[in-house]
Amino acid sequence: MVKNIWISLRPKQWLKNLFVFAGLFFAEDIFNLGKILDTTQAFMLFCLVSSAGYLVNDVMDRDKDRLHPQKRFRPIAAGSVPAWLAYVIASVFVVLSTILAFHVQRAFGTILLAYLALTLSYSLLLKQVIILDVVLIASGFVLRVIGGTLAAREVVSSWLIICTIFLALFLALTKRRSEFRALGDHAAAVRNTLSIYSVEFLDQMINIATAACLISYALYTLDPGTVAKFETRNLAFTLPFVIYGLFRYLFLVLQRNAGESPEIALLSDRPIQICVLAYLITVATILYW
Repeated sequence: MVKNIWISLRPKQWLKNLFVFAGLFFAEDIFNLGKILDTTQAFMLFCLVSSAGYLVNDVMDRDKDRLHPQKRFRPIAAGSVPAWLAYVIASVFVVLSTILAFHVQRAFGTILLAYLALTLSYSLLLKQVIILDVVLIASGFVLRVIGGTLAAREVVSSWLIICTIFLALFLALTKRRSEFRALGDHAAAVRNTLSIYSVEFLDQMINIATAACLISYALYTLDPGTVAKFETRNLAFTLPFVIYGLFRYLFLVLQRNAGESPEIALLSDRPIQICVLAYLITVATILYW
């Protein structure tokens, strides 16, 4: 039972919550121990809230998940974890994380509550609304970034929000495309919006999100405010890593249909892992050397 509960918490998807460290990293305070501890608390609290959302979502979708080739093995869909227990654990996580979040900082607590409201509204209703479903997923990433930045008591950068939302849209849209391709004739039965989406429409939106992501990051690196803040134009040299990373991920989505679980793609694809590591090392060298 404990193992099945742990699986239902989806710990692999906690990778998404690493976005909370973005503001601290680009604020050149990554070695400030106090801010590291505050941001780490924010990360853990987002993990609790996101897991609570996964539990509620799995209970709501358990009948449809049984039609999915992979999701039917999820403990709640398979009947290994009862719905009432999932609700109890989710409630405990929500109460605990909310109390601790306001202890970290009032503004962070507000952001965490906003993320919780967004997650629950998505699971209960709004994931059935075409386009809005992917926008809400992207908004969740933005709230992670803002929450982590506020927890570290840093200034929230407009460029950080813009780049995050386009990257998150890219990931959400490629996820929908992979779901559509993987489910085939069962797509509409598993997710209502998939009966409205088409591969062609999703591809058009993915192209827009990809271009917007690259352009916004390029403009960020060359923005006079960025150059003045970091006293260098060298961030522009990190653009090739961003280009390669996005294009490699597109290859995995279009050629191998691997976008349904972004965290698995990131954990299993060695070229993307090397690209991300090289990007982080290069940015750290530019900002902290």
